[in-house]
Amino acid sequence: MVASEVHPFAKTGGLADVLGALPRALVKLGHHVDVVMPKYRTVSAGQPIGQITVTLGGQVDVADVSAVIDRGVRVVFITHPAYFERDYLYGIASRDYPDNPERFAFLSKAALTWAASTGHAYDVVHAHDWQAGLVPLLARRTVPEWQTNPPATVFTIHNLAYQGVFDASWLPRLGLGWDLMRIDALEYWSRISFLKGGIVFSGIITTVSPRYAQEIQTAELGFGFDGILASRSADLVGILNGIDYDQWDPERDVNLPVPFSASKMAGKAAAKRRVLEAFGLTGTTDIRRRPLVAMISRMVDQKGFDLLDQLSEALPALNASFVLLGSGEPRYEERWKQLAERHPNRVGVKIGFDDELAHVIEGGADMFLMPSRFEPCGLNQMYSLRYGTVPIVHATGGLFDTVHDVDRGTGRGTGFTFVEHSPVALLGALGRALEMFENRPGWRRIQRAGMREDFSWDASAREYVKVYERAISANRVGA
Repeated sequence: MVASEVHPFAKTGGLADVLGALPRALVKLGHHVDVVMPKYRTVSAGQPIGQITVTLGGQVDVADVSAVIDRGVRVVFITHPAYFERDYLYGIASRDYPDNPERFAFLSKAALTWAASTGHAYDVVHAHDWQAGLVPLLARRTVPEWQTNPPATVFTIHNLAYQGVFDASWLPRLGLGWDLMRIDALEYWSRISFLKGGIVFSGIITTVSPRYAQEIQTAELGFGFDGILASRSADLVGILNGIDYDQWDPERDVNLPVPFSASKMAGKAAAKRRVLEAFGLTGTTDIRRRPLVAMISRMVDQKGFDLLDQLSEALPALNASFVLLGSGEPRYEERWKQLAERHPNRVGVKIGFDDELAHVIEGGADMFLMPSRFEPCGLNQMYSLRYGTVPIVHATGGLFDTVHDVDRGTGRGTGFTFVEHSPVALLGALGRALEMFENRPGWRRIQRAGMREDFSWDASAREYVKVYERAISANRVGA
């Protein structure tokens, strides 16, 4: 596998979580997995295993290679101080580093150069997101050792909104020919797209939930790639991400004040008290009894903060308390801080991220709100289900696939969903949840139904194995 970030070595989002968990799940199934990533400034792990010579355009570099075995997975680090020893992975604030196309083309070329140098007969090269989008193309064109027997290629789209679009003048600087400026290659509106390279040149394309695989072939959620993806729909597979039950298990979570399970829920109340204390929402019995609605999120439009903004006066008027842990656009950070100041007994806000507190929030909240405009997979709704925290979500992408709307008649389901992405629809779903919260037996039934769901990586890894086998078979036929 080739990726720009891998937990626990470097992380900005869910991509790193997948690369930390999926390879381990594949190893448990008996497969051998090497994961290649940059050696960023923050990476201290790894022992030297050699050097490689990497040619990129007119540039020739000798790169040190180191590796560590992490729970059965070999994680390989590519060293290039000028490219990777920086303060941030992709850029400063909201501005990407201007040489990102060169940095990640180098990662792709170096990963393949190292893989070919090992002498291993890799069955599959699996590239992730735009940063590794050139891997399927380079594997075909620039690895002499693989010209007669190349491995199969798989490319995963974790979030279609990030497309790696750059000026076409980068082509010769990356050692790529102008013949790639075609609609069936890298060309994208007179520029080039690394993401498109991964889609066009890989054997199989996957994305991170079945619903998202359908949505990205539509004009509404295709971000300009709907036609490209529709042309490869026969090779596009949606596989739901899993979650790491070693880290997210209320019976073993060391961050919780008292462990709990579906059959013994008392510890959830202790976690709720801890959350209320952390956010300063203490003092009266009424506050403790109120349903606690939590959010852990980037504060951006994609996560539904435009809808929440329109409900800033309506939310504190509900019979509920709200806590928010996250950061994002300054306008949303400021508005939520002001909301907490105006309603100190109803709203608690912490700007930033705190992993320990995130675990306690998942354990202690009664409900978890995810009004995302689109959500390729989402992890927090699955954490919430595991911890008996009932999700309230927009029915999109992985949220649609994982949260089953509570039926008004039977009371069966695992959460509350809304279809139209509007403030009214969001408020309606939240209202249904608050109403059901008063029915304690019914609420317990919903909690336990969610806690019984299985979102472990084991099931997802088996689906990836099917994709690999299909890619290998197609690769043999093509050869």
